[in-house]
Amino acid sequence: MRRVTFDLDVLRTFVTGMELGSFAKAAERLGRSTSAVSAQLKKLEEQADTPIFRKAGRGLALTEAGETMLGYARRLIELNDEAASAISDVELEGWVRLGLQEDFGEAVLPEVLGRFARAHPKVRIEARIGRSHDLAERVLSGNLDIALAWHDGTALPYSRHVADVQSRWIGPAKPIEAGPRNSEPLPLVVFEAPCLLRTVATETLDRAGKAWRMAFSSPSLGGIWAAVAAGLGLTIRTDIGLPANVRAIAPGVLGLPALPMMALHLHQKDAELDPVAARLAEILLQAALETLQEGARTKERLREVA
Repeated sequence: MRRVTFDLDVLRTFVTGMELGSFAKAAERLGRSTSAVSAQLKKLEEQADTPIFRKAGRGLALTEAGETMLGYARRLIELNDEAASAISDVELEGWVRLGLQEDFGEAVLPEVLGRFARAHPKVRIEARIGRSHDLAERVLSGNLDIALAWHDGTALPYSRHVADVQSRWIGPAKPIEAGPRNSEPLPLVVFEAPCLLRTVATETLDRAGKAWRMAFSSPSLGGIWAAVAAGLGLTIRTDIGLPANVRAIAPGVLGLPALPMMALHLHQKDAELDPVAARLAEILLQAALETLQEGARTKERLREVA
């Protein structure tokens, strides 16, 4: 068996392109020409000695070998970046306050804390899991250094767009055999007000002329999942962090209208973050993009209600 040493620059281009959903965007992000990126991808397939990509419509999709390669590429880059950071920032100390949207709490936070703590064990992290309006207000008031949250329209001076994520109707894992009759309002399971996705759900239904009623409200995401799984009603979230006892429902099924994309933003307290917060923000964005990419692949495999 021949021994292969993969080029980390090539792997970084590969991972960046998959996370951004476009190798043209990856070229721009990494400061390379599209021809240079194409050459790197060709080199990767030559090193792997197997096709990494397959044609899918007008674009490209990963082969089974490509999916495997993507997982290993992420791990190799993560270890490389951890080593570089640990060596260059070995004395990094301080305190950083992080905010995360509830959807990303279980899906992203353990990965972020693990990566950061391994490289910077002397830094103390204070994390807060909350809802978009609360996190935005805490960044504005200086009580959080950075926060990853859905953009709810709050004007923050230092906020950058990370990604647009499709919102989805969510119902119980057990197939719904029949929805409410046309004369019956759709039962909704929602967060207590104020809540961005609660507003999105009701406004979308109002525009579609579909009646609705509040069947259950909760201050926690766990309460939302429990009520949906029990069949009390439908909610809207994204594909991120869905538990096994619920699933996404396609627009049109049960007469449900299509839902909008949600803008995910990274809010920060200052224009220029201190070294501790900047390093945590870098790891947070990387983990979030990986989670979104995995969510996109899961979405393709979803067995939706038909």
